[in-house]
Amino acid sequence: MVKGIGTVIYHVADLDRAKAWYASAFGQTPYFDQPFYVGFNIGGYELGLDPDPSGRSGAGGSVAYWRVDAIDEAVRHFVRAGATVASAVQDVGEGIKVAKVADPFGNIIGLLENPHFRLPAA
Repeated sequence: MVKGIGTVIYHVADLDRAKAWYASAFGQTPYFDQPFYVGFNIGGYELGLDPDPSGRSGAGGSVAYWRVDAIDEAVRHFVRAGATVASAVQDVGEGIKVAKVADPFGNIIGLLENPHFRLPAA
């Protein structure tokens, strides 16, 4: 029944600035670009930007973790793009590593290096 994550939405106060930042940080241009929502296709999953602050979950909200091949390089990339380290790289066991960075808009982006996880063949 559940097929996996479809969309992760980040709430941002300045949609144009956020669109430029996410395009640079994720190396993608949006496939959907409207004044009320901007959507990016990141590895088959949607990253959405919503300028409506009323939908923000706030403290205690969930953190979406994006898979990366090399977490140390991914953290450096996001920091160069303007993010700050919210939680340094940690080995959580069996070669799995996690880290969190904060975008310039206050959202937390989780990063995950998991050598055991592979997407199923289409």
